[in-house]
Amino acid sequence: MNQLRGRAHKFGDDVNTDYIISGKYKFKTLDINEMAKHVMEDLRPNFYNEIEHGDFIVAGRNFGCGSSREQAPLVLQAAGIGAVLAESFARVFYRNCINVGLPALECDTSAIEEGEELQIDLKRGLINIVGKGKVLKAKPLPGVMVRILEDGGLVEHFKKHGGFMIDEEG
Repeated sequence: MNQLRGRAHKFGDDVNTDYIISGKYKFKTLDINEMAKHVMEDLRPNFYNEIEHGDFIVAGRNFGCGSSREQAPLVLQAAGIGAVLAESFARVFYRNCINVGLPALECDTSAIEEGEELQIDLKRGLINIVGKGKVLKAKPLPGVMVRILEDGGLVEHFKKHGGFMIDEEG
């Protein structure tokens, strides 16, 4: 999980959790894979069919604002999104991303364009815009958060280690 690679799908500021997955689907089914087919459809109809496994959501400020339901990061993950990059996140959404094992990185996303291929070094917080010769620096994730992501989320981390595994790197 330390190295991620995929294409950028760009969105703007203040993308709320109802844009990520509309409430009308959250109340129809508990099947996260069924909900994933409707990810971001109010902002970009047919978006689910544009995603290739491992692609990235790239957004502006305050991504994930609104409802605190954890279906939003779960739906992104189920749709195949490998990470979310944004200038800033709503705190609950950010925490939910880490808890479900979806990397969320804060960085200046203005240099990234729609469809560009990105390579992310999660541990070092470096985002390489492939073919452009440009490397962006994300706000570093604490070692314990990287470890939670590597384990597949908080529940899997607890199962594996019987609690938080914090070492000299975390």
